[in-house]
Formats: sequence, structure tokens, C-alpha cells
Amino acid sequence: MSSTTTSQSVSPFELFLRRFKREKLAILAGSILLIMVLMAIFAPFFLSQGLNDFDYDKILMPPSAENWVGTDLYGRDLFTRLVYGARISLSVGFLSVTFGALLGSVLGIMAAYKGGWLDTIIMRAADVLFAFPSFLLAIAIVAVLGGGIVNVIIAIAIFSTPTFARITRSSALAVLNSQYVRAATTMGASHFRIMFVHILPSTIGGILVYFTMRVGTSVLTAASLSFLGMGAQPPSPEWGAMLASSRDFIAVDGYMYLTLYPGLCIFLTVLCCNVLGDGLRAALDPK
Repeated sequence: MSSTTTSQSVSPFELFLRRFKREKLAILAGSILLIMVLMAIFAPFFLSQGLNDFDYDKILMPPSAENWVGTDLYGRDLFTRLVYGARISLSVGFLSVTFGALLGSVLGIMAAYKGGWLDTIIMRAADVLFAFPSFLLAIAIVAVLGGGIVNVIIAIAIFSTPTFARITRSSALAVLNSQYVRAATTMGASHFRIMFVHILPSTIGGILVYFTMRVGTSVLTAASLSFLGMGAQPPSPEWGAMLASSRDFIAVDGYMYLTLYPGLCIFLTVLCCNVLGDGLRAALDPK
């Protein structure tokens, strides 16, 4: 009896923490992402060099004790630029996916709750967007809106919206006829309250897992657009723009570090987001 009482007294959040503590790789990935975010936020407090401090006596210097990952073709410290670049790359990833998640969640709940013609319109619009490869759709949107970080965020948010709408709609349909939703309807709760107070919390798990994974994909997409000249423009320290400005040195012996470290930052961010997302899925999935 005591064991039953103890299991019943554990809150869902405590149960989630217990499960998540078993996911050692996910904890490591989350810790790395947290360190990257903190370094990006507090960069001015621990970096001795400025973002655009030129030193023409140190042009294309390899990694050393003074310049940990070397300098670029203008003598700027690459480590400093990578840390400041994390501000841009991570901001683009988080902001674009946040906007996509908010819009997609609202549309998904409305489609599930209202049904009928509204559900048909929203889901068929999602199907149209699904018909295009995500990266090609992003290129098309940026080509119409013009280059720049803001338009990249808009483009990524647009092609992120349909998946969030599908995930939210699926989770909302599973609880639409549950007892607590029926009770809220019987008590005269407004449609807004039923959708966003009683139904939305049940969809958070799936949204959170996809959100985490999508951040990594968005960082990669933004870097790809910048590499093609459609996103951040030099002298921006955005990782994709850094790769683009160093592309002429890819095949030159002794200068691989110019493209190696920005590429590693992108790779590490995407990998950590995917591993963290897998860990969250394992902790949140009751099965």
C-alpha cells in the first residue's frame, strides 16, 4: 500500500526528471548547449579581443597560445568571432523555431478543436508546404523577401510551422474527448480556455521534443543560406558567413582551420540538439 501511495504522490515533472537523469548523453548534450549559450551571452566579459579588432601583423596565423584557433585573413581572432557568431546562429535557431512553434501550435489546436472546413484548410495548406523540400522552400522565401538575418528567420519559421501544426493537432485529437475536456465544456468554459488551458498542456511533450531537434536544423539551414550569400553577410561572424568568407582557403595547405572550426561549431550544435531531443523523447514518452 505504501509503495502505491508513493508512486501516486510523484508529480509528472518529478517522473520526467527521474527518466531524464538516465539519459546521460542527453544531459551531456544539454550541458554543451548551455555552455555555448552562456559563452555567447557573456562574451564581452571574458574575451580580451573585440569582434573586429584587426591586427595586420597576425594575418592568417595558425592556432597558438595567444590565438587558440588562429586568425583570419584580416588578422582577427577566430575564437572571438566564433563566440560572437554563436549569438547570431543560436538566436536565429531559437527565434525562428519559436515563431514556427507558436504559429503551428495555434493552428494545430484550432484544426483539432474546430474540425470541419477549418481543419481541412489548415491541413491542406500544410500539405502544400510539405510538398517542397525544406531548404528549397527557404531559398524561395528568402529570394522573394531578400537576404538578411531577419528574412532567414521568417523563412525558417514558415517551413517549421506545418510540422508543429501536425504534431499539435495529433496530440490534441487524442485528448479532445477526455473527461477533463468534457467537464470543462459542461461547466461552460470558453473555447479559448478549453483549447489553451485544458488541451494545449497535453501537447507540450511532442512540441518540446521537435522544438529541440528543429533548433539544430534551423542553425544548419541559416548557415547554409549565409554560405550561399542569402543570409548573414560579411563581416558578420555568423558561422555560415565565416565559412563563405574562407571558402577560397579550403584547398590551401595550412589554412584548413579557417573552415574547420566554424564547421565544427555547426556540427556540434546540430548533434547536441538531436541527442538532447532524443533524450527528451525517451523521458517524455510514457511507452
